This record gives sequence, C-alpha cells and structure tokens, in this order.
Amino acid sequence: MRRLALPMLAALLAAPAFATAPTPITLDQAMSHPDWIGTPVEAAWWSWDGKQIFYKQKRIGSSLRDTFLAGDKPRLVADSELSNQDSPNMVFNRERTRAIVLRNGDVFERDLKSGALLQISRGTANASAPQYSADGRSVQFKVGNDWFSWNRADRLLSPVALPRAAKDPAAAPDEDYLREMQLRLITTLKRQKDERDETRARAKAERTADATRAPAPIYFGDKVSIDASSLSPDGRWLMVATSPKGSENGRVGKMPRYVTESGYEEFDDQRTRVGRNLPLAQSLKLVDLRTGAIKDLSFDSLPGIATDPLAGLREAAKQPALKGNRATRLENDEGDGIAWSDNGAKVAVMLRTVDNKDRWLAGVDLEGARLKSLHRLTDNAWINYSYNDFGWLPDNSTLWFMSEETGYAHLYTLGADGRQRALTSGKWEASNVKWNADGSMAYMLCNRRTPGEYEVCSASAKDATVREVTQLSGGVEQFDLSPDQRKLLVHYSSAYVPSQLATVPAAGGAATRLTDTRSAEYKAREWIQPQMVAVPSTHGAGQPIWSKLYRPATLEPGKKYPVVMFVHGAGYLQNTHNRFPNYFREQMFHNLLVEKGYIVLDMDYRASKGYGRDWRTAIYRQMGHPELDDYVDGAKWLAANHQGDIDKVGIYGGSYGGFMTFMALLREPDLFKAGAALRPVTDWTTYNHGYTANILNTPDIDPEAYRKSSPIEYADKLKGHLLIAHGMVDDNVFFQDSVRMTQRFIELKKDNWELAAYPLERHAYVQPESWYDQYRRIYKLFESTLK
Repeated sequence: MRRLALPMLAALLAAPAFATAPTPITLDQAMSHPDWIGTPVEAAWWSWDGKQIFYKQKRIGSSLRDTFLAGDKPRLVADSELSNQDSPNMVFNRERTRAIVLRNGDVFERDLKSGALLQISRGTANASAPQYSADGRSVQFKVGNDWFSWNRADRLLSPVALPRAAKDPAAAPDEDYLREMQLRLITTLKRQKDERDETRARAKAERTADATRAPAPIYFGDKVSIDASSLSPDGRWLMVATSPKGSENGRVGKMPRYVTESGYEEFDDQRTRVGRNLPLAQSLKLVDLRTGAIKDLSFDSLPGIATDPLAGLREAAKQPALKGNRATRLENDEGDGIAWSDNGAKVAVMLRTVDNKDRWLAGVDLEGARLKSLHRLTDNAWINYSYNDFGWLPDNSTLWFMSEETGYAHLYTLGADGRQRALTSGKWEASNVKWNADGSMAYMLCNRRTPGEYEVCSASAKDATVREVTQLSGGVEQFDLSPDQRKLLVHYSSAYVPSQLATVPAAGGAATRLTDTRSAEYKAREWIQPQMVAVPSTHGAGQPIWSKLYRPATLEPGKKYPVVMFVHGAGYLQNTHNRFPNYFREQMFHNLLVEKGYIVLDMDYRASKGYGRDWRTAIYRQMGHPELDDYVDGAKWLAANHQGDIDKVGIYGGSYGGFMTFMALLREPDLFKAGAALRPVTDWTTYNHGYTANILNTPDIDPEAYRKSSPIEYADKLKGHLLIAHGMVDDNVFFQDSVRMTQRFIELKKDNWELAAYPLERHAYVQPESWYDQYRRIYKLFESTLK
C-alpha cells in the first residue's frame, strides 16, 4: 500500500475546475453501461489481525462480484481462499481476543491470538444477530426467530428460545358445552384426556429438570405473528414483538407485463396504496426463560401515547376519533429496536407511533415487566426514519442515542443517573456512529463545514470534544475501525471518482490510498467540475439553497444562456455534495448540455437530506410547493448572476424529480417552458404508505393535503412542452400514474406533450438502450423549445 500526501490525494478527489478544456461527451457514451467508467469498490472489510483489507468489486460485463485483497497491486482472491475469509461488521468479545464472523448466513468464530477460524453453524436458513453471551463463553444467534447458543467448552450447539405463533397444544381448549357434556357422559373419552394431560405434564417436568434437554417451544397463540425477537446475553430473557394475524391490508394492485419470455401477458401482484395498508400495532412481550412466563409490556406509561395529534384533521374529515393508545411499533422489525447491555442486565427499546409523530426510548424493569420512558422525540410533521441508532456503552449503564431534538441530528448519552449529555451540537448532522472498544470515543460522519462536505469526526465521551479525523475533501461515504482501533478504513469519492478505499490513522493524519478502479479511458477525460453554490432563498428562513452549477468557465459577454434545472429524486436525498453522485449519468448529460450552450442548476431543494429538521419537514402537507419556490429562486438567481435566460427555462428529473417537473410546468407555466417528467408520481393517493403518510397523513383524514400536492389536480394548467417517460413494469411508482395523467391531458385537449413507455424497465432503468432513448428525447425537447 502506498502512502499519498494530502495535497496529492486532494488532486485525485477534485481536479481544479476548468484547469483544461473539458473532453466532449456524446449522448451515447454518457448513457452507455457504466462499466466503461470502471466498477467502484463495494463492501470492504479488515482481516482479523488488521493487516489486510479485502473488498468486493463487480466484474466488467457481468453481474458477478469478486473479492480482492487491497494493495499496490490488488490481488483477486481465489475461490479456494474464501472459506477462511472474515466479514464486515465482525462482533468482538469484551477482551477482543475472539470475534464472530457471519458469512453466507453461517456463523464462525475467529481466535484473534492464533487466527484459527472455527465454523459454528452450517444451515439452509440464514443465521443473524450474532452476539456473545454475558460471560463470553458462548456465541448466540438466531435463525428466523429461534435463538441458539454455541458453548465453546463442549462445542455444543443448542436452542435457547423457540418462540412460536401457534396455540400451545397443552393449553386448555376454549369453553364449549358440547365438549364438557361429552367428557361428563363418555368415560372412555375422559380417561383418554386424563392420560394425555398426565403425559404432557410429565414431559414438561422432565424437560425442566433435565439440563440436557432442549427447551420447550414458547407459544404466543395462533392469533398473532412474531415480528421480532431479541435474546438477553445472559440467556435469561427473550423480548418478542407480535402483531395481530389475518388483518385486512387493502386491495392489492396488478401490474401487467407485455414483453415476456412466454409471449403471453403476465401479471404481478403489487403493493396496496397509501392509507390502505397501515402498519399494524405491535405488542411487546417479555419471556422469562427460566420459568417460561410471558408478560405483556404495557405502553400506557409512554408520555403522549393516548393523545392524537391528528384529532383536528380527523374531526374535520368526519372520521371517528381514536380511542385509547395510538398504534405503536418497534423502530425496526429486524430487532434493531431492542438493545441489551452486554451483561444482559439492562435493555432499551425504541418505539414509534404508526402515525410517526412520536418516538420513545424506553427502559424495561425486567422483574416488574414495566416500561419506563427515557426519552421522547415528538414532531408535529414526522419523525425522521434516519438518525435513530442507539445502544449501550461497555459500562453497561450508559445509553447512547441519536436525536433531531435541536433541529439537527446529534449524538447523546444518558447515564444511569438520568442525566442526558449532548456529545455533538451545532447546525450540522452526525450519522453512522461507531464507538471504540472502551466507549471513550465515538466516530461518525459529519458535515460541519458545509452541508455537502462529509468527513469522519470523533467525539469524546468524557468532554464532548469534536474534531475532524479525515481530510478527504468532504467526500467520505462510510468507514470502519480496524480491529486494533488504530486506523479507519474509509470509502471516499468525488464528483467524478466513484467509491474508492483509503486508510487514515484514527487519531488523524495522512491518508493512504488503496484503490483506483477507474478505467484508463475514463481517467483520461477532463470534466466540468460542478460549482457548489449557495442560492439565496426567499422562503428558507435564512438558509440558502445549496446547489450544483454547471456552466462554461467563461461566459460570453452579453450572451444569455438557456437554463436547464435538474431535480433529484427521493425527496429526502442529498445531491449537492462532494461525493460521486447517484446521478452520474445525469452529470455527464449536464456536461453535454454545457457543451451545447446551456447552463445547468441541480438544487438541494427543501425536503432534501443533510440540512436539518426544518428543511426536511417544510413540505409537510404541501408537497411540491416549497420545493417549487426554491426552483423559482434558482432560475431568477441564474438570470441575475450567470447570464441565464429567464425566458428559456427547462426542468427535468425522475421519480420525485418527475413529480416536481409536473408541479413546475403546471403551477409555474409562465416560467418553465419545457420539462421532462421521468417515472413521475402524478397522484400521491396511488403511492405507498410508509413514505407518503409521513408527509401527507392519509387520504381519509387529510384529503386537502393530497389535493394540494398531486399534479393531476393541476393538469388543466399545462402550457409548456412536456415529455413523460415511464417504465411499464415500475413497481415503485406505477406506470398507471403516467397513464392516468395522459388521459387527463387527452380529455383537456392539451397539446405539446408526449408519453414514452419502456416495456422492460422498472423504476431504476437498467438497459443502456432505454437510457439513451430517454435522454435523446430530453435533449431533443430542450433543443426544440429553449434554443
């Protein structure tokens, strides 16, 4: 591995803007398969001793992935070597002398003194959630919801807890007068029943008394489903989340596929729509594995759980008032909403209401089977689905967690004395928190300088001192600590450099570059470097709209340039940053547009990620309104500062960007002359529940929010030129959205619009031919309307 001085590394990350003339790009090459760029580094991990680094990389021209050993000359790891590989996210014991490796769904343990790797499980079903027992002598893990323990002393793998969503066969049947009469009148039936009961009682007693026997299944009844389970490291307790079985989740949609191998039309079931598949309320149950006793954990003690924040809207919509507690669930059904201390003495759960207005951290009185609220985060818009990590520090008494309570995501600790401390603060966001082994230092991604510059920061648990550890030009994507805690393995990128690897001392210092997977052809090109600009906002409460500007190095005096504005997808996503963008094809397209005489602005409009809670929730109950204000500000700013032609403004984007293209052309038809709406949402009542209900509530109680936010309601305002492009097998935003909008335009006798349908594409296009055809149409649209 070669060490690279920081200035040299910075040169790799971001060449000086306009150092040389940009290399011309053709539309065909920009939209071709991205393998020509060079496939990026994917998963990466340390070897058990921290002396080697391995990573995954896609083969050129194939969907297969290979494993490489990083170095001056990366080496392909042979298939014969894979059986001794480690894995990302190894779980270490307290002494850091052993580590659990989870690979291909099987569990292994690595002796960190000798390097010996021992396989613990080999199964057809994947193991998950590996952990060490409280005494460190056993490895615990689950398969499905069944928990197992492997004891190192006797090399015995045995079940610890076997929860079942079924009726206990030994339980007394429901009362029935016919059955009671039969047992009273028919002596043989009564004798057979008594014999069965005696046999079951004897088997239960033997199983309890005989330590060599596997535990009996734990029955929760046949009216529930088991959603999650978590075992205490001391093996004493099992926490289980259940939900009612057999509920009605709404009508399922059908998606037709017309181009098929069979030659016949085929149909796939699709998700239900927003408001028709509300997540079911969960119950938490605590099982004492010594006695088999099951106790319900009541949510009554959670502050505000019985108060309905939507009561006013519900009343206005003439919907029934809620009674009792609001429906509540674990933060994550995979068990991430439950965290045990390493000794098993304490447990915390993270719960949130189905309406997503409240999130609680609660401790559990294990002996008393009671919840105690430790922290409440409440929001009249919605609780963020990011920044909800939490856990226990190695002292087994201090809880750490993330919270947006100040308006920005930050790291906190809560001591046994109930004292809450902020370890980070300010108008920036912390994420991806990882603690060192003794809990004295937390490492995280931070964007302290500008919202789009991400480095690794450290925060001291002792005095909350925060400092930047990396200096990688703000392009850090993720990181991991080395086994000895002395180094960071960092994924970094830049505007035109896809994800690569470097190591950095955990105490800070020079970076060592490990990979450069770009092709020679790609590296030889010069690109237009996007300028990170802070566009003043007339509505953003003093915050600018951070954006990427693509323009010629020198503007011709007196010339006005047609404007193209790009809208990223997902809504809650950040695209104005120093990393390699998800929209790398679009970025190359922007290079082409600049070559052809346009200027391009790509904005992180309100609702985008990385800017805090108020920026995120500005769209509550009014999607498409604050964001459109931001794009209007952007167009005017280009006209005032970069010779943009305010009379020749176009806009395009996919998914949420397609939705916003509609809103721009339909709600500001005099400003936006042309637009390309790709895989767009046209009516939010047809989208999914998990995303939409956060922002617009549900159509039954907030119909006005849906009317105000859905482009189909403004179809009569179309004046400009519009391209709609949609994959016909899109299972995210259904093709039906575009079809319904086209019917509205037909009925309204609208002109200058077209629909391009792609029979084999889902939401994320795959085929280069489809990419090319779509962007050929976009380019033709802008050339014919903005020039």
